[in-house]
Amino acid sequence: MPRSVNKVASRARRKKIIKLAKGYFGRRKNVWTVAKNAWEKGQQYAYRDRKKKKGQFRSLWIQRINAAARQEGLSYSKLMGLLNKQEIRINRKVLADLAMNHPEAFKAVVKKAKA
Repeated sequence: MPRSVNKVASRARRKKIIKLAKGYFGRRKNVWTVAKNAWEKGQQYAYRDRKKKKGQFRSLWIQRINAAARQEGLSYSKLMGLLNKQEIRINRKVLADLAMNHPEAFKAVVKKAKA
């Protein structure tokens, strides 16, 4: 009796991975084993980088706050120290947005922190 291998399901499974690897370079897009490995590695990177993204945004916010604070004659660390001392609770995301898009409001926050 011939062996039953269910080629339809096997082919569908392979086609799915090949479709997911569309746009990859070289054999990564059309050779089953290479495409499968490349796609799996890509999924690992995606998972890792979703976590790293948060730290990268925090770093960006800090750079923006530092640049705006230096225009006001303060460093980032001095500004954050003054804000904590004055018990002004404002997160870095909002502070960076103020620094970029609403410089007058940022100046007011700095003035309040210095007072």
